[in-house]
Amino acid sequence: MKTPESSQSVGSRRNLYCSLVAALALPLSAIAAESDWSIGTYAGKYYDTEPAGFTQGRANYLEHYLVAVTAKKTLWQSATLPLSLELDGMLGLQNGVATLGEVAVAPALRWSGFPWNNTVHTSFSAAPFGISYTTSVSPLELGKDGKGSRFLNWLFLEVALSRPQDKSTEVFMRLHHRCSVYDLLNNYGANGEDFVAFGVRRRF
Repeated sequence: MKTPESSQSVGSRRNLYCSLVAALALPLSAIAAESDWSIGTYAGKYYDTEPAGFTQGRANYLEHYLVAVTAKKTLWQSATLPLSLELDGMLGLQNGVATLGEVAVAPALRWSGFPWNNTVHTSFSAAPFGISYTTSVSPLELGKDGKGSRFLNWLFLEVALSRPQDKSTEVFMRLHHRCSVYDLLNNYGANGEDFVAFGVRRRF
């Protein structure tokens, strides 16, 4: 038959637990203070050309959409240039022609040295190589033989704007692109998927 624990034993265990939590909280709070994180959300519409086609004004749109949440972590900041290396991840839902989930991660270079930054703070990010996974093969990514892949390269180009006096909140436009890197990953012959998206991000 079990006997109830004494109040002294319960109190000692509680004090030990609180001490451990406090000991862990100190280094974790220091790490959080030094971190440069951001969290945001964006939504976009599918278009049928690669990013170069969008910039040249020859994109055709379909009723297929992407809604996503994104998180960034600054890995490196140049001491002499307005250049940084970030790790960007996203979790999204596509809906329209088909419904499927997408998760992706990629390193990105961000340049923020623009002459008009005292008026509108601007940065440009490019992530040419990443990895993207979809929960099913999108019908928009099938090649002529009907084959496609859940795993593809993830590429994005992004322009972000914020107020010079408060850069903690920024709005951005992103070209979100999945591809086989000119058939290096597979030879199914499909372009992948492209979305032009707009979003908002909060840095902390």
